Amino acid sequence: MDLTPGTRALVIGGDVRAAGQIARLLADGAEVTVIAPSVTPAIEDLAGRGLISWQARDPDIDDLMGTSVVLREPADGAPADHLHRTGSVTLVGGGPGDPGLLTVAGRAAIEAADVIVADRLAPLAALAWARPGSEIIDVAKIPGGRSTSQEAINQLLVERAASGRHVVRLKGGDNHVFGRGGEELLACHRAGIETRVVPGVTSATAVPALAGIPVTHRGLAQGFAVISGHVPPGHPGSTIDYAALAASGTTIVVLMGVRTLSAICAALADGGLAADTPAAVVADGAMPSQRVVRATLATIDEAAAGIAPPAVAVIGAVADVPGLT
Repeated sequence: MDLTPGTRALVIGGDVRAAGQIARLLADGAEVTVIAPSVTPAIEDLAGRGLISWQARDPDIDDLMGTSVVLREPADGAPADHLHRTGSVTLVGGGPGDPGLLTVAGRAAIEAADVIVADRLAPLAALAWARPGSEIIDVAKIPGGRSTSQEAINQLLVERAASGRHVVRLKGGDNHVFGRGGEELLACHRAGIETRVVPGVTSATAVPALAGIPVTHRGLAQGFAVISGHVPPGHPGSTIDYAALAASGTTIVVLMGVRTLSAICAALADGGLAADTPAAVVADGAMPSQRVVRATLATIDEAAAGIAPPAVAVIGAVADVPGLT
């Protein structure tokens, strides 16, 4: 829908289909209020990030006053009958959040799916492409909040496909770049489930690009490294050689590193990376709320202190290309 920016929109209901409506409204610049006694984790996450307002109650007639757009929660129909005995799983990388950046093959898979298992950072507006009667399951993982275990997700994919349904596993970015797509692929293979992969546009390159930061640039960077900041340097689960990374001369892109950014910057500095190396953090990439903070290796953790996930950090000369900043 085409809305005037600032249009007040009310969404009544809090399931994952409502989350898709909300994503489309936000993309059109609407000010969204959700009224529902309970909401899916994806909507709770949007409210927690201040992108929407959520009132945890039943709606009443007064809620409609002064509201330009009202959308009601669509009813989930029962899954369609199936003539086939064996289903399948398609792992779809949804890109950085804008449904326009999802591939044509990804959209076709969503349109044909019997079941869609969606992540928090999947492009929720793309759920509007799901056919009536499809089952949509929210398995969002909220940092520090509600989440669904990977084992439970694997089991869900296998069980739905084994019952004869065509399942789409919809993630943000690319499902094989810190998306645990390999684990899901293995789980399906071990269960004898036919599985297909539809790669997605990874946020590691797309989000910096949307902020005017090329991860490579002639004369500045001949390569880039993408690392996970899920655990900090020195953690028993960390396998990254930060000294080697600091000496590599490549752009360093950090995903899932909001909480550990300070420790990562310190480790890179200890490894010899200059304190004045340009750095940037891009939050809510590809969304209307996208925000960019620029500083240096020595100051980026302080400059980005108010940033919440999802965010991508870029460390290297490309974070300050003359004419692009």
